[in-house]
Amino acid sequence: MNNLSVPRSEYPRPQLVRKDWINLNGEWEFERDRAVSGKERKLFLAEHLSEKITVPFCMESDLSGIGDKDFCDCVWYRKEIDIPENWLENGKKVILNFGACDYRTSLYVNGVLAGSHFGGMVSFSFDITKFINIGNNVLVVCAEDYRRSGAQPGGKQSDRYNSYGCFYTRTTGIWQTVWLENVPATYIKSLRIYPNVEDSNVAINAIVGGESAKTVLFKAFYNDKLAGEVSSKSSNGICSVVLSLSELHLWEPGEGRLYDLEIVCGDDRVKSYFGMRSISVGENGVLVINGKKVFQRLVLDQGFYPDGIWTAPDDAELENDIKRSMALGFNGARLHQKVFEERFLYHCDKHGYLVWGEHGNWGLVLSQPTAWKGYFQEWREILLRDMNHPAIIGWCPLNETKKDQDPELIKSLVELTKTVDPTRPVIDTSGWAHENDCTDIMDWHDYDQNPETFKKRYEDIAAGDIMIESPRLKTKIAPNFISEYGGIKWDVNSNLSNAWGYGNAPTSEEEFLSRFKGLTEALMFNPFITGICYTQLTDIEQETNGLYTYDRQAKFDVEFFKNILSQKAACED
Repeated sequence: MNNLSVPRSEYPRPQLVRKDWINLNGEWEFERDRAVSGKERKLFLAEHLSEKITVPFCMESDLSGIGDKDFCDCVWYRKEIDIPENWLENGKKVILNFGACDYRTSLYVNGVLAGSHFGGMVSFSFDITKFINIGNNVLVVCAEDYRRSGAQPGGKQSDRYNSYGCFYTRTTGIWQTVWLENVPATYIKSLRIYPNVEDSNVAINAIVGGESAKTVLFKAFYNDKLAGEVSSKSSNGICSVVLSLSELHLWEPGEGRLYDLEIVCGDDRVKSYFGMRSISVGENGVLVINGKKVFQRLVLDQGFYPDGIWTAPDDAELENDIKRSMALGFNGARLHQKVFEERFLYHCDKHGYLVWGEHGNWGLVLSQPTAWKGYFQEWREILLRDMNHPAIIGWCPLNETKKDQDPELIKSLVELTKTVDPTRPVIDTSGWAHENDCTDIMDWHDYDQNPETFKKRYEDIAAGDIMIESPRLKTKIAPNFISEYGGIKWDVNSNLSNAWGYGNAPTSEEEFLSRFKGLTEALMFNPFITGICYTQLTDIEQETNGLYTYDRQAKFDVEFFKNILSQKAACED
C-alpha cells in the first residue's frame, strides 16, 4: 500500500518486505525548538506546529523545503494518519518504522509517549498498536540532536556554524523513510542468514514475534526457479533451519547473484533474499572470497548529496553512485563515517559491490564515560540490521580514534562485533591506532602526495626493513591495507575560497593524473599490499578531492582510472 506521489516512495527495507504498508514520507508539520522547551510546552499535545517540512529530508537540506543550516538541538514533527479498519482485526499489530532519525527520538501517539530511541544512523521500530484507534490518529516525533556534546556520534557533521575542511552540513532529525506496517499476531520480526558455500546450503534463524508456535516455511528461488525449501516450527520465538540448495550460484565481486527467499509464518508472508559467498582473511591480510584472493580496489564514499545532505533525492541516485564508482574501475567502497541506508546496501548486493560497514563515530569523545551510553547499543543494532548483506565484507566500528581511547572498551567493541557476526573480519579502529591482538587486518591512512617517497616507504615495509609507528601504541605496525590514500585536490571551477584537500594541489590535469597513477600503482604492484581505498568518490561542499564533482560530474576521463585499476595486483592469484 503506497502512494507514488510521495518522495522516496520505494519500499525501504528490501530484506524483509511485506505488502501491507503505508509510506508516511511527504508533508509533516514541523517546529524548530532551539531552546529545547517543547516538552515543557507540551508540543506533543499541540493541535498544529508552526511550519511544514518534507520528510524524509532533514531541515538543513533544500529538499526539506526549509534549508536551515544553523544548529538546532531539538526539532518536532506532527502528522495525522488514518489506520485502515482491517489493520486491527484478529490481533494484528501496527508497527511504526523509522529508517533513521538523528539522534534521540521520542514518539508520541495521540498525546501519549509510545517509545524512545538513542542513535542517529540506524533503523528502529515501535509497536504502536495499543496507542492507536481505527481512523484518525496523531503522530508527534521529538528529535534531540546535541552535536557538540561529545556524547553522541555525528560522523562528518560540522561542529561549527559553517562547514570546514572535511566536515560538512549537519543532519538533524528524520532523514530516512518513515512507514507504517501491518503484521499478524504472530509474525517474522527479523532474520539471520548464514551461507555455507562448501555444503551448498544456507542456515537461517528467524526471530518470530507473537505468543503461539507456528510452522515457518522457507523457499529459495534463483531466477524464479525453486532452488530449495524447508520448514520447521518456531520454539521460544526462534525458528532455525538449514535450507539445502539444488543449484549453487556464487555471489562474487562484480557479479551479484542473489537468491530470492520467501517466508510464510501463519498469516505472515515476507520476501527477502541472500547471496552465497564465503569470506576470510588470508596471508598479509588479503581478502579471500569463495576461496579466491581479492585485491580490494575501493573508493571512499561518504554518502553526501548537494540537495539532500545525508539523504539521496531518489533511489536511482543511490544506485548511480555505485555505477559511477564501478565505471572508474573500483570494485567497492569504504562507507565512511555514516551508516548507509538499506536501499543502498541492496544495490551493492545486486552489483557485487564490496563495502565495509562503518559507524560514524566522529564527534564521540571516547574519553568521556557518557559517550558510550548509546554507542554500543546502536552498533549492535547496525550489525543485526545489516549482517545479511553479502556486499558487506567487513566491519569497522571506529575510525582514527585518538590517543586517549580506552583500549579495554575498544576490545569490548570488537568482541561485541564478533559475537553478533562471527563471519566477517573486523578492523578495530581504521587508520592508525590498532590493538595488535584484536584487529583482523592492519590498515593505514597515508596522504603522502609524492609517488616516489610513497612507493619507497611501502617497498621497505614489504622487505621487512621498516614499519610505521602508531601514534598511540609504542609498538610499530606493518599495514597491508592502505584504507585511505590520494585525496588529490582538484577544484574544477577554481572558485572556492575555502577549497580543501590533502597536500599540495597539482598545477595541471597531467600532473593530477600522473600522481594518481604513481600512488595507485605503487600499492597495486607491491605484493605485501592487499587492498587500497582512494579518497574519494565525489567532492563534498568545500572538499575538492573527489573524482567526481559534488553534483556528480566526472572531472576526468573515467577510462583513465579504469585502465589503471583494472591491472592485475601483485597479491592476486
